[in-house]
Amino acid sequence: MIAIVQGPVAALTEGALVVMVGGVGLHVHVTMQTRAKARIGEHVSLHTHLVVREDLLALYGFEVEAERELFILLLGVSGVGPRIGLAILSTLSTDAIRRAVLSEQAEVFARVPGVGKRNAQKILLHLQGKIKGDGLEAVAGVSDTDEAVLDALTSLGYSVVEAQAALQSIPRDAPADVEERLRIALQFFS
Repeated sequence: MIAIVQGPVAALTEGALVVMVGGVGLHVHVTMQTRAKARIGEHVSLHTHLVVREDLLALYGFEVEAERELFILLLGVSGVGPRIGLAILSTLSTDAIRRAVLSEQAEVFARVPGVGKRNAQKILLHLQGKIKGDGLEAVAGVSDTDEAVLDALTSLGYSVVEAQAALQSIPRDAPADVEERLRIALQFFS
């Protein structure tokens, strides 16, 4: 298996980088965040996972080992392939995934494009017991009010990660009113 790829970026494609390694350009599928940071000519170091199938030989790269480990765990879920696994890691941070699993919130996964409610539940069940809460602040369930704020933010075009970050920025003593909490969350983006 190819564990790490290091070298200059030779080309940027949609959802992937071409990394030069020993005179060979490797096409490495990456998350949207990694793709957005990459620049042609800059050196990258990616933790990789090689997917081998009868009709596919594809390399997937991640900036940190934790992302690669989550990707491998996601591939173990029935109905989740590399494309969906990469979409989940492009939409949700590793901390957001861990929080969703620890607080048993399948709806967080259902917000990822291409993941339905059924697959979201499968993902949650598969990851339970395999994800540890080390280093995470206390996990609390999302109230109905905060769920409405999260839905409103995502319908306004913010990603799930951005919406969750804005939700976490709301002070604990803020009013429980949906409109007021939404106004405070929107201030996070200004």
